[in-house]
Amino acid sequence: MNEQKHPHLKIKLCVSGAAETGHCGPDALEKAKELGREIVRQGGILVTGATTGFPMWSTMGAKEEGGLSVGISPASSEREHSEVYRLPLDYLDLIIYTGFGYSGRNLLLTRSSDAVFVGCGRIGTINEFTIAFEDGKPIGILNGEWETDEVLKTIIEKGRRANDKIVFDSDPKRLVEKVIELVKKDKVEDRDNHGRNNVL
Repeated sequence: MNEQKHPHLKIKLCVSGAAETGHCGPDALEKAKELGREIVRQGGILVTGATTGFPMWSTMGAKEEGGLSVGISPASSEREHSEVYRLPLDYLDLIIYTGFGYSGRNLLLTRSSDAVFVGCGRIGTINEFTIAFEDGKPIGILNGEWETDEVLKTIIEKGRRANDKIVFDSDPKRLVEKVIELVKKDKVEDRDNHGRNNVL
């Protein structure tokens, strides 16, 4: 693939995690922010569910690095997002209002991304993981002082389906590097304006 031909095409990397973080442990905030920072440092655009907690912390890190942050909301409008769902508008450059509730939003969130990172989470995070798994997306699972990574290991083992696109790491920088390598393997070849494959 000729990576120089379309430098404007950025990798879209989703961060999935708990909106309510009481069970996440003391290092969750810094790990989430560092994950967001690394996504930007390594040339990606951050995509989240436009929610509080772990995903919002990752957007804070992305914005600290001057990166672009996109939110996919379960709400149908800014007012519903803010007043009914009580979700934040902060740290997001663009919010896409789906009107599909949480489960519909989760599907669009993962499908709109080239890969999914999973931090501390609950059932919604597990839902996003299983959608990404079924869709064959590269998945990076951040190990931390929470149970989510162990729960996902159990799901993977009990699911009895091989998947070579899942990586685990406790270091956000290494995790992003590993996932971007997987994403690059999935990218289609560059095509010219007439849809023909470029020959280099």
